Amino acid sequence: MAYSSESAPSEDAPARPATIAPAQATGRRKEAVARVRLVPGTGQWTVNGRALDSYFPNKLHQQVVNEPFVTTDLVGRFDVIARIHGGGITGQAGALRLGVARALNAVDVEANRPSLKKAGLLTRDPRVIERKKAGLKKARKAPQYSKR
Repeated sequence: MAYSSESAPSEDAPARPATIAPAQATGRRKEAVARVRLVPGTGQWTVNGRALDSYFPNKLHQQVVNEPFVTTDLVGRFDVIARIHGGGITGQAGALRLGVARALNAVDVEANRPSLKKAGLLTRDPRVIERKKAGLKKARKAPQYSKR
């Protein structure tokens, strides 16, 4: 008989239903900060008092933001209420994604964490804009060289 570290679910044990409970978390990306509240509901999104497709008209940003729900198969189970400030539209979408993933992790660690972790949704993206240096036009761009 072969043994493995992966345990197969037994047939007599029922599949555990996903826990549905309120949660909140903070997500950050670049200069953007998103405060996220998850409430059991029907999948309604409210971002700064507006609907998701109104706040993020770009379909790519909507897909990025919804990724934690797709990964955990919890689409339509929670209403999301978010307050976002700072940064640009892509940074805000990334911040909201991290906030939603952290909130889902807080709802049910045992069920949601492995899939969120494997998809890389619980990792804070550390890339931020490098500061401008004295004597340069930008962080690394030097003024044009003039021979005469």
